[in-house]
Amino acid sequence: MTIDLPADPTLDEIRAGLIPHVVANAAFDGWNAAAVDAAARAQGVDPDLARLAFPGGAAGMIDSWFAHVDEEMTRRLPAEALAAMKIRERITALVETRLSILTPDREALRRALAVLAMPQNLPLGARLGWRAADAMWRLAGDTATDFNHYTKRMTLSAVYASTMAVFMDDASDDLAETRAFLARRIDNVMRFEKAKAGLKERAARRPSLSRFVGRLRYPAV
Repeated sequence: MTIDLPADPTLDEIRAGLIPHVVANAAFDGWNAAAVDAAARAQGVDPDLARLAFPGGAAGMIDSWFAHVDEEMTRRLPAEALAAMKIRERITALVETRLSILTPDREALRRALAVLAMPQNLPLGARLGWRAADAMWRLAGDTATDFNHYTKRMTLSAVYASTMAVFMDDASDDLAETRAFLARRIDNVMRFEKAKAGLKERAARRPSLSRFVGRLRYPAV
C-alpha cells in the first residue's frame, strides 16, 4: 500500500508522507540518499522528487523525523487528554508516549543519535532536544513566559536525554527499566521544584533591607 498524496504534492507533503518509510529504511541503509530512494520506490514516489524533499542530508532527515514524532505525540496524547492529570503525570505520559512512538525504530534512532553526536551536528541535537521539551511542556499546559519557561525546558531536555540513554539498551518487558528510571528522574525534579518554591516563598516573606532603608530616608507622611 502506497502513501496517499495529492495529485500534485508539494515537497512538504512528500516529506511528511515519506518520513516514516525513510526511517524504516534508515535502520538498514543508514541516514542517506539510499534510504530516501528505497522509501520513494516502495511508495510510488519519484526518487528525484523525494531527494528534493530531503535537501539537508542525514541531519535534515533526522530533523524531519523528530518533527514527525512531535506531531504523532500530539495526535496520540492531545492537551484535552492531559487536562485531568497532575503535572507530574502529564510529563510522564508525554515522555512515555514519545518512547512508544520510537520503540519500533530503535535501530534507526541509534544511527540518528550517532549522527547527532558528530561535532558539526551538536547544535542541531541540542535544538531538537529543546524542541521536544518545548512541545511536551506546551501540551502539558505550561504558559510561563519568564525565566521558568527556560529552566523547565532545560530540565526536561536533560531528563529526556538521560532517559533516552537507558531506553536505547532496555530489553526489559514493556520498557520497565526505562519507566522506572524516568519515574525516579521526575521525582528528583519535582522535589527540586518544591524546594525551590519553598525558598522563593521564604525569600518573599523575609524583611527587605532596601525597603527598610527607603523608609528611613523617605518616611511616610
